[in-house]
Amino acid sequence: MSDVDTSPLPLDAWHRGRGARMVPFAGYAMPIQYEGILAEHKWTRESAGLFDVSHMGQLVVAGPEAEKGLETLLPADLGILKDGRLRYSLLLAEDGGIVDDLMATRRGDHFYVVVNGATKQGDIAYLESRLPRGVVLDHMKEQALLALQGPKAVDALSRLVPGVEALGFMTGGAFQIGGTGAWISRSGYTGEDGFEISVPGAKVAEVADLLAAEPEVKPIGLGARDSLRLEAGLPLYGHDLDTGTTPVEADLTFAISKRRRGEGGFAGWHRIARELEEGPVRRRVGLAVDGRQPVREGAMVLDADGNEVGKVTSGGFSPMLEAPIAMAYVPVASAAAGSSVTLAQRGKLFQAKVVAMPFVPHRYHRKGAAG
Repeated sequence: MSDVDTSPLPLDAWHRGRGARMVPFAGYAMPIQYEGILAEHKWTRESAGLFDVSHMGQLVVAGPEAEKGLETLLPADLGILKDGRLRYSLLLAEDGGIVDDLMATRRGDHFYVVVNGATKQGDIAYLESRLPRGVVLDHMKEQALLALQGPKAVDALSRLVPGVEALGFMTGGAFQIGGTGAWISRSGYTGEDGFEISVPGAKVAEVADLLAAEPEVKPIGLGARDSLRLEAGLPLYGHDLDTGTTPVEADLTFAISKRRRGEGGFAGWHRIARELEEGPVRRRVGLAVDGRQPVREGAMVLDADGNEVGKVTSGGFSPMLEAPIAMAYVPVASAAAGSSVTLAQRGKLFQAKVVAMPFVPHRYHRKGAAG
């Protein structure tokens, strides 16, 4: 694949200098792998992987009406979100479809919102058209974003940033790393403990050098990022989530907070409330696939008569389970754990069973938890 029609990220030369294979993704040239997806995946599960996620959109939403305005579009209870706390949430359309999934953090007098790279321009336009006048939205184009993920991430980062180990899962704060100001949160999208580190793009190569010099840390590409999030049962926007999918169908009802379920007042509320009450027609599920060959996005889910009743939205081979796994949307009647389904891919049939997600247990660092 060529880098035609892609923009370079601040770490472009850094990746190439380390032998990364670059591919177009979300309008940027990005590293898909360095030494190999399998090795990078296992390294992250066992040690600490460094990911460049600077393609993500980092936004500041500020102004007296920011909280109220965001609550018209997100089903989160931002009123109870304490300073420095993050919340996974969903940007919703008027019909209840998912415009994007995102992370929202209260930072003093504003909200710091991280949205997906491929959707950020559309998200910004959507937010600007619907937030109240007086709410200021700033796209922090000058900021880069790194993710340090894995069980030894805290060991590596705490040497460079003393005190960062005190952060609990889904909390963040302002720190210094090698003399550079950074916003660091204990979060990520691999299912492992880890951190996301926002720093100025002009300084990100220095910060990446510091992190990569730690013995636990290796740079990791997009390929392993995808296999890690699939094992963790985490949906990917544009594949497992889209504007044709509601939070209830996507099995993301945890993102609809208790107060908001009762009060409503957010985009798509009426449809979502009906689905919460009556159940959706289909649901996102995890599948354990028989055999060794993975099924990929787009494979069909068939009923007993061979009719298509659903679709695989993510699929691959799990390096940790050494077996093929997938996510799919299936009719609710087939969504219970243990249900058998038939999949069709390129004229070949596969048998699969619905299993609970995550496929590989999450290992987030929750305060008060052992370890």
